[in-house]
Amino acid sequence: MRPLLIVDAANVVGSKPDGWWRDRRGAAERLRDRLIDASARGAAGLNPPIDVIMIVEGKAKGVTSTPTVSVLDAPGSGDDEIVQVVADNANRKVLVVTADRELRRRVEELGAQTTGPRSLDP
Repeated sequence: MRPLLIVDAANVVGSKPDGWWRDRRGAAERLRDRLIDASARGAAGLNPPIDVIMIVEGKAKGVTSTPTVSVLDAPGSGDDEIVQVVADNANRKVLVVTADRELRRRVEELGAQTTGPRSLDP
């Protein structure tokens, strides 16, 4: 089974003060576009092929998925949605990209590995 990369979009987008707060959805779309080739090239230390899921919340909702990046709108808390996706994928290697310490603790308790937003930098 292919490894799964889960990206905490709000946390990754918020890690760089590039004006993302003026257009949260646009910032999430730019992040999604940066991840499009990750399935084939690997990312954040995962060797390809990998599956990629990006979780969005709040004003960033509505970003469409691509053939290689699944985008999920969190119905409530983005962190809770990420924890649920990790729990639903307990039978495979999961890496969560976030700098949120509490979220890291929660997903690591479920067996996922974690890494920070810089791991997605080119």
